[in-house]
Amino acid sequence: MPNDLSTWAAIALIAGVTLATRLAGSVLMSRVEPSPKIERFLDGLSVSVIAALVASFLAQNGFREAISVGLASLVMLRSKNAVWAMVTGMAIAAAWSVALHA
Repeated sequence: MPNDLSTWAAIALIAGVTLATRLAGSVLMSRVEPSPKIERFLDGLSVSVIAALVASFLAQNGFREAISVGLASLVMLRSKNAVWAMVTGMAIAAAWSVALHA
């Protein structure tokens, strides 16, 4: 029983900290004057988070995911459309899975 309680306590603590930082971030940013420097920082931050997620995903998975991300990147560079890039990546991964299990 103590193990279950400590697990739920840790989950509640993490949820509370996450909620507090989200709310505090919104309050703080509402008081900050937007400047080109801040906007560049926020744009770069979001791109770096996505890049870190993709890099982590690729490091933990295999060749299929690397090919899917690579082709999605090429579509993104050529079309400048994130939706088409995501559709391409998902379609390649799904078609690969279907071909392997058929």
